[in-house]
Formats: sequence, structure tokens, C-alpha cells
Amino acid sequence: MFEAVGWCLWHFVANFGGRLADARTVEEGRNWGQAIKTRITEMLGIAHPVVQGGMQWVGVAELASAVSNAGGLGTLTGLTQPTPDALSREIARCRDMTDKPFAVNLTILPTIKPVPYKDYAQAIVDSGVKIVETAGRNPEPFLPLFKSAGIKVIHKCTSIRHSLKAESIGCDAVSVDGFECAGHPGEDDVTNLILLPLAARRLQIPFVASGGLGDGRGLAAALALGADGINMGTRFMVTEESPIHIKVKQAMVEASELDTALVYRTLSNTARVFKNSIAEQVLEIESQPGATRFEDIQPLVQGAKGKELFAEGDLERGIWSAGMVVGLIEDIPSCDELIQRIVADAEEIISDRLAQILQA
Repeated sequence: MFEAVGWCLWHFVANFGGRLADARTVEEGRNWGQAIKTRITEMLGIAHPVVQGGMQWVGVAELASAVSNAGGLGTLTGLTQPTPDALSREIARCRDMTDKPFAVNLTILPTIKPVPYKDYAQAIVDSGVKIVETAGRNPEPFLPLFKSAGIKVIHKCTSIRHSLKAESIGCDAVSVDGFECAGHPGEDDVTNLILLPLAARRLQIPFVASGGLGDGRGLAAALALGADGINMGTRFMVTEESPIHIKVKQAMVEASELDTALVYRTLSNTARVFKNSIAEQVLEIESQPGATRFEDIQPLVQGAKGKELFAEGDLERGIWSAGMVVGLIEDIPSCDELIQRIVADAEEIISDRLAQILQA
């Protein structure tokens, strides 16, 4: 057992330590803490294996461009824009702010008001975007269009079976979302400590880890567990370039790892949100005897209220998605500061601390 663990640690340090050394010699005078090369950085053409996931009302040009300019992969959230034409304009605006790669998220979910998903997909293609993050339902109907345009598709999955399905239909990579994540973690309640090694064993395509990740320790751990990078949402909400109100950011800085709630469990559509009075009211309704009807909680959780909360800073206006990683958030840095810190800390852990453990 201990011999096996020691071998795995040696293999990890030797593999990534070599990559770090190679990266540092690429450019004379390049500072320590500049590059970790993985399959995902090479596939997407980014400097660092750090992806900003799509987030409703948050993934706009200011944030996405800041992440991409810092060497990660910024992501615009398609349905944050009210129409496909508006999305095209937002893509153009983002392109004016960065010459680096960025993605567009397209979340495919059943809605009360029909969404013209095909038109949004066509707007992405026509705008020349080369990376798409899909989430929600099976993206297979959209893959021929995306593939014909040379677009790399990363699908968000909350289980290994869904990850394998995404691989089988032709997705280029997956984001493996553990139970710790914000938004919809699925109904299996499996954390990344199990999901990531399973993904490393069973998947052939690259994958990034999502859920509970917000610092260099998380990146180093994700790489050790087999991932090719990390996908962060909540952590990027609490940055200077994030478009949400400072009061919302400060609430997440002050929160602990216990300050999230799982709502919609009785509807088999679990969502992890920030724990406020509205979330507690939803939980109270769901705890009542008998089946929960969505109509009973709909007035509390309307999407428009979340948008207003982000704009106005009224923390009790509605609910918003937030992961358990809020317990790790202590400041509101720029995206560049955050990414450079995460990468530098991960490199130090891989090449220094872990190497010392092996030598001991």
C-alpha cells in the first residue's frame, strides 16, 4: 500500500517536475511560476490549466477577457445574453478586450419559455469562437455544427457515466464536476476525491476538475488525481473584474465552507446555492410532508431576482449559485493576480514540498 502510494507520488513529481523545468527554459529570463503544460493547455492554446466556467449573469466580456488575458480560459455565458444577436455582440466586445482564446458556454435545459438554442449555437459559429463549453442536456444534436466549424467542445458532467457518454459522442474534453460544486452537482453526491481518479482511469480525452477548487493546493491536487486542469466558477465570482455587486463578493469572502445549501433535492434537480434567508425558506418548504411542487417555491427562486441581487447587492433578494469553495476565499484579487498565485503555489507544491517528502 505505502510502496504503491510512494510510486504514484514519485511518478507525479517526476512527470510534472519535468514539465515545469521544460517550461521555464522556453523563454530566457522567464520567471518561476509561469507554466504548467497539460493536454488541456495544449488543446486550447492557453498558458495555464485554469478555466473559468460559464455562470449565468456573471460570464460577460469583462470577466472572460480578464481570465484569458491572465493566461487561463475565459468563458462567456451564452444565455446571459437575451438573444443570439446580443451574444454575437458580446463575443465581438470580448474579442476587442483580448487576443487570447476564450470560450462560450451553452447550457441546454428545459425552460418555461422556449430558448432558440440552434440560433445561439449558430451565433457562436458565425462569430468564429473555437471553444464551447456545453452543460445540461446531451449536446450531441449540436456537435455536427460545432465540429464543422472546428470548435473544441468541453461538456460539463457530474458523473463518470455521463463523462464516458460525452466522450463516446465526440466531445473533445469534459469538465468533471464533483459534489462540492456550485449550481447543479447531479444526484449521485460523489466528491472529486473519487470522481477524478475514476475519470483518469476510464477516460481517454482530457478533463478538468470542477468543484471545491480555488487555490494552488487545489490545482496541484487535481493534477495529482489525474485531471488536466481546473474549472473554477465561484472563485472567479470573487474577483475585481467580476460584474457582481461588491456586497455579494464580500459575503462570499466572509462565508465558511458551511455556508451553502442544497435546494431542489425533493425535485431531483439538486442545486448548491449560497445559504441566505431565501435558501432557508426553500428548504423549509421542501421539508414539509408530501411532494414539493415547483409552484410552491417559484416566487422565491425566479432567475430575475438573482440578476437583481447581483446588480443591487441585496443579499436577501433571491438565491445565487455558490460552491463550498467559499470557505477558501479570503480576498478579492484581480483575475491576473489570482491565476498567477494559483499556478505559482501549485508549482511550489509539486516541485518543492512533494519532492521533499519523497527525499525523506
